[in-house]
Amino acid sequence: MSDGLITETAEALGGMTARRPRMLSPLREHLRDTIWFAPTAGLVGAMLLWWVSAELDTQIVSALRDDGDQDAIKDLMGIADDAKAVISTIGSAMMTFIGVVFSISLVAVQMASGQFSPRVVRLYVRSRITKITLTVFMATFLFSLMTLTSFDSEEDPRLLTSVPLIESVLAMLMVLLSLLLFVAYVNGTVRMMRIGFVIDRIARESFRVAVKQPTELPVDTARLGPETAQVTHQGRAGVLRDVNIARAVRAARRQGVVLRLIPRIGDFVVPGTPVFTVHGGAAPARRSLAYTVSVGVERTFHQDLGFGLRQLSDIALRALSPAVNDPTTAVQALDRIVQFLASIVPYPLGALGHRDRRGALRLVQSVPDWTALVDLGFAEIRGCAVGNPQVTRRMLAGLDDLLSLAPEERREPLLRHRELLVQTVERSVPEAADRVFALLPDRQGIG
Repeated sequence: MSDGLITETAEALGGMTARRPRMLSPLREHLRDTIWFAPTAGLVGAMLLWWVSAELDTQIVSALRDDGDQDAIKDLMGIADDAKAVISTIGSAMMTFIGVVFSISLVAVQMASGQFSPRVVRLYVRSRITKITLTVFMATFLFSLMTLTSFDSEEDPRLLTSVPLIESVLAMLMVLLSLLLFVAYVNGTVRMMRIGFVIDRIARESFRVAVKQPTELPVDTARLGPETAQVTHQGRAGVLRDVNIARAVRAARRQGVVLRLIPRIGDFVVPGTPVFTVHGGAAPARRSLAYTVSVGVERTFHQDLGFGLRQLSDIALRALSPAVNDPTTAVQALDRIVQFLASIVPYPLGALGHRDRRGALRLVQSVPDWTALVDLGFAEIRGCAVGNPQVTRRMLAGLDDLLSLAPEERREPLLRHRELLVQTVERSVPEAADRVFALLPDRQGIG
C-alpha cells in the first residue's frame, strides 16, 4: 500500500470544506470523454495560425518592395523554392503518421478491453497524450496544405506579393513537435498496456473523485421537512453520469426550497421516474433545471465515487477467471482497493449536502455509504478467491489493515467479509495445512 499517496489524499480530504462546484465542470468532463473536440480545436487553431503567418509574410514582401530591395526578394524566392519541396513532403508524410497513431490507439484499446475490462477503455479515450498527438499531427497536416497554397508561381520579383517564409518555418517547427510527441505517445501507450499502470491510473482517478466530495453531511434527511413536489426525468433513458450541482443549487435558491437527488450517480434512470424531491415549497421551473441531470450510456469518474472500485473489482474478477488464471493481477487490484478504502475511512459518506453562497442547504445528494463501498470492493473477489491462496492472504492482510484504521462504527462490514472469507476457505480447502497457509495474512499475497 502506498502510504505517501494515502497521506496526500487524506490531507486533501480532511482539509476540504464544502466548496461551491464550478458551473462548467460537467461540460469540461464531458468534453474530456470525447475524441473529436481537441482535434477540431487544433484544426481551427492551425487555420488561424496560417492566416496570421500569411499576413506577416505579405507584409515582409511589401516592406522589401517599398524599400526597393529586389535582391532580398530574390533571395527569399530561392529559399521558398527549397521550402516548397520540404512542405510537400511534410504534407504527405503527416497522413501516414496520423494513420499510425490511429492504428496504435485501436490496438491498445482492443487489448485493454479484452485483457483488463471493457470499462478501462475510457482511460484511453481520456488520454491527454493521445489527444495532443492527434491534434498536433492533424494541425501540422492542415497547416502544410495551407502553406502550399501560399507559394506564388510569379517569377518576377516586382510582381511578387508574398513569400511563405514564416509559414515554412512554422511548418517545420510543427513537424519537430510532432516527432517529439510521437515518441511520447508511443511511450505512454505502451505504459497504458501494462496492467500496473492501468490500475494505478484508475486509483488516481478514484482519489480525484473522493477529493471533490464535500465533507458536510446534513444532520438528518428527515429534517428536510415533508416532500412537497417531485421533478421527473424527461430525457432519454440511461446511466446518470453526473449532476450540474451549481445549476441545481441556483434553481433551489431562487425557489427557496431544498432539492434531494433520488438516484445515485451511476444508477440507470428511465423517462418519467422522479429524479428530485422538493422540500419546502413548489418545484423549480422546468427551464431552470434544464441540463442539470446528465444521462449517458456508461458510467464516468466525474462524480461517481464507486466507479473506480467497480473497475478494480472487474479487473480482479477477470484475472481470477479460469480462462485467465492470473492471481497476481488480482492482488494488484486488491492493493488499490485497500488503498482507496483506507483513504476515505475517516470521512462522511451517505447523503452529502451542497449549500448556496449564504450557507443555506439547497441540494442533498446520495453517495455510496461505507458498507456499500466495502461490499463493492471485496464481495465478488472474495467469492472467486478460493483456490488462490495468494489472493486470500492478500485480502486478509488488507482487511486487517482497514480494521486497524476504521472507527468502531465502520468495523462491522470488514469483520463480516473477513469471517466469510475464513469460512469459505475452511469449507472449500480439504487439507488443514493448505487452509492454514491460505489464511495467513500477507501484504504481497505470497511474499
